[in-house]
Amino acid sequence: MDFKTTQDQITKALIATTRAATRINGADVPFQRSLNPAAGEALDGQNARLLQLARRLLENAAAGSDAVGPVLPNVEALDEDDKWRGFVDVIDSLLEKADTSLDEYSGVVKRMSPGAEQNAAATAAAAKPRPNIAATPNKHLPKPQLLFEHVPKNDETGGFRPLLTSKPHAKVPMEHCLQTFKDSRGREQYPHPYQTEIETYEYPNSMYQRIGPKPYKPFETTTATFVDTPEALATMLAELKTAKEIAVDLEHHDNRSYIGMVSLMQISTREKDWIVDTLKPWRRQLECLNQVFADPNIIKVLHGAFMDIVWLQRDLGIYVVGLFDTYHAARSLGYPGGSLAYLLERFIKFQAQKQYQLADWRIRPLTKELFEYARADTHFLLYIFDNMRNELVEKSDFSHPETNKVLDVLVKSKDTALQRYEHPIYDGDLGLGSTGWYRLVSRTPVQFTPQQFAVFRAVHKWRDDVAREEDDSPIFVMPNHALFSIARDMPQDKAALFTVVVHVSPTLRIRAEELVEIIQGAKAAGMTGPDLYVTLQRIENLREADRQERTQTQPTPAPLAVAPPAPAAVMKSAAPIQLDTSALRTNASQFWGLLTKKDTAPPKSASLPNISFALPLPPLHADIFADNSGATDSPAPVQEPPKFIAQEDRPAEDPRTDIFVVKQLGGRKRKATEALADAATPSKSDPMLDDEIMLSEDDETIRSREKAERKAARKAAKRAAKQAAQESLNDNDELAFDYANAPSVLHANTPSTDKKKDRKGKKEKKKAANFNPYAKMADVPKGLPPKQKESAGRSKTFGS
Repeated sequence: MDFKTTQDQITKALIATTRAATRINGADVPFQRSLNPAAGEALDGQNARLLQLARRLLENAAAGSDAVGPVLPNVEALDEDDKWRGFVDVIDSLLEKADTSLDEYSGVVKRMSPGAEQNAAATAAAAKPRPNIAATPNKHLPKPQLLFEHVPKNDETGGFRPLLTSKPHAKVPMEHCLQTFKDSRGREQYPHPYQTEIETYEYPNSMYQRIGPKPYKPFETTTATFVDTPEALATMLAELKTAKEIAVDLEHHDNRSYIGMVSLMQISTREKDWIVDTLKPWRRQLECLNQVFADPNIIKVLHGAFMDIVWLQRDLGIYVVGLFDTYHAARSLGYPGGSLAYLLERFIKFQAQKQYQLADWRIRPLTKELFEYARADTHFLLYIFDNMRNELVEKSDFSHPETNKVLDVLVKSKDTALQRYEHPIYDGDLGLGSTGWYRLVSRTPVQFTPQQFAVFRAVHKWRDDVAREEDDSPIFVMPNHALFSIARDMPQDKAALFTVVVHVSPTLRIRAEELVEIIQGAKAAGMTGPDLYVTLQRIENLREADRQERTQTQPTPAPLAVAPPAPAAVMKSAAPIQLDTSALRTNASQFWGLLTKKDTAPPKSASLPNISFALPLPPLHADIFADNSGATDSPAPVQEPPKFIAQEDRPAEDPRTDIFVVKQLGGRKRKATEALADAATPSKSDPMLDDEIMLSEDDETIRSREKAERKAARKAAKRAAKQAAQESLNDNDELAFDYANAPSVLHANTPSTDKKKDRKGKKEKKKAANFNPYAKMADVPKGLPPKQKESAGRSKTFGS
């Protein structure tokens, strides 16, 4: 059953359940219990059943979250505040994990923290029962970083100094790459050691060719070599140097480490796979892989390498030159998915066991399931790269950088390879940075008082300090939703703290009294502390000012680099047509004048790769407007300034002009009878009428003209009779009421129901409506209008 069908069934069941619950809530349940004891027993049985379902659902939800679900002894427990708060903590923890999982599934970021234990990851594969891949829960595993030759430090505040001891394939000596500079915030930083090599790198011409994909070795009949000794590392390095393309992927762990650590590295060529153990104490010796990773003659294919590039620098001192990121290729091609699992399904039809993505990759020895899952990430990646490169070539127009998809992917891959690791520095004031509180607050709709805001910042700072000291992730010390719960309730003792947090980690249980003191101190300081929204607005203003400053000081971007010439087989369809236009050009134009200077060489034959429909303007110089007819040049006449002439001294103007206004000349709209009369009696004073040709009128025109004349004559007769009647009356006399012609019920017009037609087939005209004896009752003087009411904030006293 697919997801859509399951979702529809669940939605229908929820809708029916909600409607039934609403109807039951609207009924008088106590009355029904007293009226029918059997109904009461049925309700009690359903309550017990629903309570059991709620317990099981809560247990399952809490198992996949970082919170501990509350215990529900009875139905009344749902109304208790602490129980309800436990529900909220479980839901918040699940939503946080869902947000992270969606980012990882979409391919935006690689997995950064395996938040579930190994047993939970194994249990998640319900479709096929698999053996337990971890006999010991991950919280009891010893920390491998304690055995490293270079134990990680979590309190470094300066710039990150590259771990390189040598620089293979260098264009700029290593000494010049260790000179520090100041960043935009005034902090001292070290540059990217291979910045020049990456920026000036030119991808080989094979990237612009459509080459048939090379088949991969069968996955079932091949295996990978596990590299866990310096001797095995040297053997692998010798074989990698002979390759033209390699595929690379990393497995990372940061749940029991503050900055995280690379736990596994997978490398594949066209012929072989390797799995490198990066948790060995001698892990810094992996820096020798720069002989391959920085080699410009070898293409490095990675998927979603944004974090991989940073992790390689931080832990192993490895830098990548010649990166091709298949994530950028998937986005440029418009794929609906961008994850590696989607590409495996699209090109290989290979189902990756993604439940092992949650695995604890510190486990040694690796189980068979984890080993095969890690190998699958790079075993097929070069074949996927061949197919995506061919598709990019087919959909690219190499004549324009804007439509060159291959160039777009390569430029973005270079930008990814130029990422630089920086130490995580905590900003307690503004909360900016990867470890600050600003990002957490800005993504969560909260309403804090100044005291609650002060407690939130203090607890967040305490959690970061403890995580650095214990070398654990801040989430392991305390989940994010616990920070908001503590800030809202501000517990005063250990018992209240454990009630609020619900999920208490071992670190928090040991340091509970220390945290209570931090809360009380922040609560007292928050009486005069800053407001949350004022602080957020201050941060936004600073960020906006910083953006404007970068925009003003940003140099003009250089034009996009033009891709190297593609092979003729690829450019055949996109090659511009070469036209010989030398015979079609001239040096002068009747409209623009001289187009080129005399000493300018005639234009050469050029190709027209892009036809523009805009009219090009010639260079505007004095030669354009010069007279080339050979006449002698004469000085231009000097125009005298105008002189003022009085009105009486000015000559009389001719009143006849070509422009006139009808209203000024006394014109008006003429009636049809006047126009016909003027047409019938033309003026003899106009000599132009003698040359006019009179056209004979047809019968229809004559009838229309005669009808108009009769209608005008009737109207004129009525007006004359009415005017004569008014003149015959005195000033105090009134017209006698005409009872014969007055409208009444007796003279009412009854509408005809049958629509008769005359001889010409036309319908009869619509008769007047029936007589209404009450029609003139409204013809009385109207009183004052109703009083106008004034609305809030607006007065109508002086309204227009």
